[in-house]
Amino acid sequence: MSLIRSNNMFDPFSRDLWDPFQGFPFNNSRSLATTDETSSFANARIDWKETPEAHVFKADLPGVKKEEVKVEVEEGNVLKISGERRREKEEKNDKWHHVERSSGKFLRRFRLPENAKVDQVKAAMENGVLTVTVPKEEVKKPAVKAIEISG
Repeated sequence: MSLIRSNNMFDPFSRDLWDPFQGFPFNNSRSLATTDETSSFANARIDWKETPEAHVFKADLPGVKKEEVKVEVEEGNVLKISGERRREKEEKNDKWHHVERSSGKFLRRFRLPENAKVDQVKAAMENGVLTVTVPKEEVKKPAVKAIEISG
């Protein structure tokens, strides 16, 4: 076995770092997610849970102001959450070493069930987490009438 470093990217013993984007025509050395201002914002991770009273959506939107987010109900029962995280302004003297945070527009749609009260949707933003609450209609239990058995 040789201890000489190799430039072969498939050499399992090489200490060279493999850059999967090497050779791609990017404008700068930034990652794929930040090369374009209209790049997707990691599809905005959203959880949807149902409680006995409501459907609750929680979206992690760190660094996004509430003025940059839209919550809408379209087509009667489709919840639409959209917005944009703007790219940080670059100064001429800045030298970026590593970029992982994404920027750009995001859009998510969820078809709400029939029991959703779409006219009572509420949204709140706290500590970078958007919470959208869609109340549910109360499920009416069918009236049960006991029938007396004769005989």
